[in-house]
Amino acid sequence: MAESIHPFDTLRQLAQHCRSQAMGLPAQDVVSETWSGVGFRLAGQAMVAAMGEVAEILHEPRYTALPRVKSWVRGVANVRGRLLPIIDLSRFFGASVSAPRKQRRVLVLDRDGLFVGLLVDELLGMQHFPVTSFTTDVPATDEGFRPFVVGAYVQDQVSLVFNFRALARDQAFLDVAI
Repeated sequence: MAESIHPFDTLRQLAQHCRSQAMGLPAQDVVSETWSGVGFRLAGQAMVAAMGEVAEILHEPRYTALPRVKSWVRGVANVRGRLLPIIDLSRFFGASVSAPRKQRRVLVLDRDGLFVGLLVDELLGMQHFPVTSFTTDVPATDEGFRPFVVGAYVQDQVSLVFNFRALARDQAFLDVAI
């Protein structure tokens, strides 16, 4: 009479066979450190801002125009009960607005007593860059941006790192009255 094998032993043999035939996971050689930010386009230039600088991102809200302010101040919008000044960054830097309204977004800054919405041409979403691709040698760009750019990430394209804190301290930006 043939000797019967217990079903548990059959399963154990099958598991051992599978383990001996299985390929291992590929080894991960190097884990690269990355920097993340919010990507946007301004006057045709790809830019990125640190995640901590942008409090929220909105579609362009309805706003009320203000009298006797510079042309780049679009007006104020009511955002959840708070008055949010809307500033058109393209116009502030002297560029014409070329993006359609449905592409434009408002980056809300809410820091150090400054609550303002900055209208940009297009939102590019979250961007991730290897920290090794950062350079402080900023490629040739619009001279108006230069005081507010701290560097660039160079990969497939150049993404300038925009410093909103420097913009918030700029007297020309703070002086909105005509």
